[in-house]
Amino acid sequence: MKVSIYAMAIETYVPMLRSLSHVLDQGAEYARAKKSDAADLVNARLAPDMYTLARQVQMACDQATDSTARLSSKDAPQFEDNEKTLEELKARISKTLKYVESIRADTLDGAEDRKITIPIPENNIEFEMNGLEYLRDWAMPHFYFHVVTAYGILRHKGVNIGKRDYMNQVGKYIRPLNPA
Repeated sequence: MKVSIYAMAIETYVPMLRSLSHVLDQGAEYARAKKSDAADLVNARLAPDMYTLARQVQMACDQATDSTARLSSKDAPQFEDNEKTLEELKARISKTLKYVESIRADTLDGAEDRKITIPIPENNIEFEMNGLEYLRDWAMPHFYFHVVTAYGILRHKGVNIGKRDYMNQVGKYIRPLNPA
């Protein structure tokens, strides 16, 4: 069975972005219940040298839009990275979903063989790979890193979330056991 770039990218980004939005909802509920400032969550980080929750969400969204654009030979939408509230971060996810979901499967036909170049001008180097290598080795690991780090920040701050929240898209695969 051949797996398409569309299935690997779009059909991964969409449910994971929805899960990310869901855990932000859980964070907002936590802040309301604790009568705390939700900005404390938005600005939280796991370690002093790591990005804040806001930046993790922005970067997860950027990975989804940028890789979708590169793989479809289109221009990625540009967002300002100015979100300061959980609601604004959810709006960012919504805009990202709108873009990613707008890509038709046939737009990504042949994307696995497209030449993808990522310049790193400050080091005077570039990465060059085909679309499959790019998606598998660069885009997806970066995307998941930022999604799971956002989840980890919320969990670290006390938000009552678990794997079911992070992976809520797998519920559609649950079936009753057939007794022997």
